[in-house]
Amino acid sequence: MAKSLTETVTSRLRQDILRCALPPGARLLTGALCARFDVSLAVVREALSRLVAEGLVVAEPQRSFRVAPISVDDLHDLTWLRIEIETLALRRAIARATLDWESAVVSALHRLLHTPLYAEGAAPPMNEAPVVNEAWAAAHAAFHLALAAGCGSPSLLAVRASLFDRSERYRRLSARAGAEPDRDLEREHRGIAEAALRHEADAAAALLARHLELTAALTLDNLALAAGATTASVEPITAC
Repeated sequence: MAKSLTETVTSRLRQDILRCALPPGARLLTGALCARFDVSLAVVREALSRLVAEGLVVAEPQRSFRVAPISVDDLHDLTWLRIEIETLALRRAIARATLDWESAVVSALHRLLHTPLYAEGAAPPMNEAPVVNEAWAAAHAAFHLALAAGCGSPSLLAVRASLFDRSERYRRLSARAGAEPDRDLEREHRGIAEAALRHEADAAAALLARHLELTAALTLDNLALAAGATTASVEPITAC
């Protein structure tokens, strides 16, 4: 029972952090969390410790916790490492390609391309923050997982999942700051999938790397505008 409670609390806190309901730098008061989830202090501390290991929470002196802050340097480092891991997993998946893997990629791409990016199916009015479509976010996560899932390494997939979650928080913060510019996400995702399905590992890896680099660059631009600064001077950004 205790293990199940810990997993539940960990999952709910993770989602709150990724969706920015708990913003970067926010204090995580253990007493308040115990009351919110109606669980013991031991359960809350274990959940927070797991999130520390995932890089979403930081532990401070005197056994206190905060949501991990964000910064330009962290995003650069995270993007570099994610490209290394995602392209490694994709290359291995292509080398081991099976019909099941190919079918999963086709299915995930189809769902992603037919799910609206915004909650109302269209970009928001000018100067208004877009409303994140949770169905699109789920389809997007499933697509990138499908590409990597054929790699045959549970350890590699676990590292990849942690990096994806940390990157997702930046993407959502960026979306709050402003709508996507004139970017053809459908073309980007389709291009990666088609190259992978043709078993063109170099092309698929290059397209995936470019896709992640562009997302990071646009994220930096949006967060810099939200902070009222140039991209180069935003260090660190600590508010949604």
